[in-house]
Amino acid sequence: MPFTIAIDGPAASGKGTIARALALRFSFHHLDTGLLYRAVGARGGDPIAAANSLSPEDLARGDLRSAEAGQAASRVAAIPEVRAALVAFQRAFARQEPGAVLDGRDIGTVICPMAEVKLYVTASDQIRARRRALELGADEARMLVELRERDARDAARDVAPMRPADDAILLDTSEMSIEAAVARAVETVRQVLA
Repeated sequence: MPFTIAIDGPAASGKGTIARALALRFSFHHLDTGLLYRAVGARGGDPIAAANSLSPEDLARGDLRSAEAGQAASRVAAIPEVRAALVAFQRAFARQEPGAVLDGRDIGTVICPMAEVKLYVTASDQIRARRRALELGADEARMLVELRERDARDAARDVAPMRPADDAILLDTSEMSIEAAVARAVETVRQVLA
C-alpha cells in the first residue's frame, strides 16, 4: 500500500530539503509541487492553457528556481482553474508505490488530506529571507519584502490557502541545522511506519 508524506510551508522554510531527504531515506518518489506552478507561470500566456498542457520539458527549465518564477507561481496558483488542472496529476503521483513525498502549500489540506504523515515546515521571516538571499545571491532586505508579499498572497487566496492541516506536525526550522530538521522528520515518519 502506498505511503504518502505531505509537507507544506512557506518559501525557504526548508520543506524542499526535508522532502528530498525523506524521499532518499525511504526510497520514495518526490514531487516539488511548486515546480508545477513555477512552470505554468514561467511559460507565460494563458495560465489555464499552460496548466492543461504542462510537459516534462516545462518542469526541466533552468529558470524555475528564480525569484521571478516564484512570484509568477504565487500569482497563477491563485487561479482556481490552474489549481484544478494540476490536482489530478499530484494525487496520482502521491499514490505511487512504495510511497511519495510531496511538498508545497496545500498538500496536507487539499491534495492529500489522507496522507499518512503531514508536516508543516516553517521558519521566521528573517531566517527565510537570509536563506533565500544566500541561495539566489540576492539582497536580503528585498527577499524579506518579497517573501512577506508571497506569504500574504498564498495565505489569503480563496482556493487552497497556505495553512497547516489540522493534524500536521509543526516543524520550525528557524534555529535548527539541516541535519537536525531532517532527523526530526525521519523520526516522525519512522514512528508512523512502525
